[in-house]
Amino acid sequence: MRQFKIIVEKHSDGYVAYPLGIKGAVVGQGDTYAEALADVKSAINCYIEVFGTEMLEDDPPVIEAFLTEAEVAI
Repeated sequence: MRQFKIIVEKHSDGYVAYPLGIKGAVVGQGDTYAEALADVKSAINCYIEVFGTEMLEDDPPVIEAFLTEAEVAI
């Protein structure tokens, strides 16, 4: 077992989830938060099955993730 930090985004048409600490693109989606989380967990398992554990970062660089907004003049 290994813990992954998962980012889950809510969009107007559902949820998108992606893990931190994996080299490459792994994404899950669903109509609900729970569906997106289950889908990304399945995608992680499939990704490791295909590419092996060497695609996992040994020391994940992200300890915590934060969401914020910043105003920028454009």
